[in-house]
Amino acid sequence: MKIKHIFGIGAMALSVAACTTNPITGRSSLQLANNSEIATMAAQEYRSTLGKSKVITGTADAKRVVNVGSRIKSAAEKYYQQIGRSADLANYKWEFNLIQSQELNAWCMPGGKVAVYTGILPVTKNDSGLAVVLGHEVSHALAGHGNERISQAMVAQYGGQILGGSISNSQWATVFQQVYPIGSQVALLKYGRNQESEADEMGLYLMSMAGYDPREAIPFWSRMEGASKGARQPEFLSTHPNPQTRIADINKDLPKALEYYRAAGGKI
Repeated sequence: MKIKHIFGIGAMALSVAACTTNPITGRSSLQLANNSEIATMAAQEYRSTLGKSKVITGTADAKRVVNVGSRIKSAAEKYYQQIGRSADLANYKWEFNLIQSQELNAWCMPGGKVAVYTGILPVTKNDSGLAVVLGHEVSHALAGHGNERISQAMVAQYGGQILGGSISNSQWATVFQQVYPIGSQVALLKYGRNQESEADEMGLYLMSMAGYDPREAIPFWSRMEGASKGARQPEFLSTHPNPQTRIADINKDLPKALEYYRAAGGKI
């Protein structure tokens, strides 16, 4: 793919389209890149990663990953349709795969390419725990956190040149490759603290919309923290808020999440 096309945006377009508002959390972020092109690159990387991994299919766990992921995806699509923003999801071609690995990890690339590692399943324990994980990861993609990372890096390096329209295609391509190193899916998945907090909140709401009890998020994150003690911190937790902050934030967001859960038919 020709990376130079990802950032073919003029100065006037930047001033209009630079700020994107998350319809679920209300957070605004700078997103300058072309989402369609980012999704294309991510899909290529996803195919490469699956080709180098042992993908588990046909098992009960593999089916659970697909089923839970599909419910969260469908809930998101329904919500975006209800608020008149279905077009936001035009570039998403969802896939949910289970990969054999001892790592306590899961991730979602831009465009809806999701992977769950078998190592995290003992911590999720049940469908609700898995929904916490998948809701969080799907939220990274829906919130455009990859686009935001690219945009932040571009502004940090070139500042006012962007609004002046003097940034070359090669400069845009260089930043893209810094944020998304080819051949390293882990590098695709490291987000900032604010983005992780937003994914926690948005994921809590999405799992609730899908009919999973959001109160299960607290015991899941407690199990996740316990699993990481005495060992190298899992990639899944590398840039997340500290446990006390996360639990406090979840408790703050639970009343709204429970409203979504009740609307989805859940029992309070």
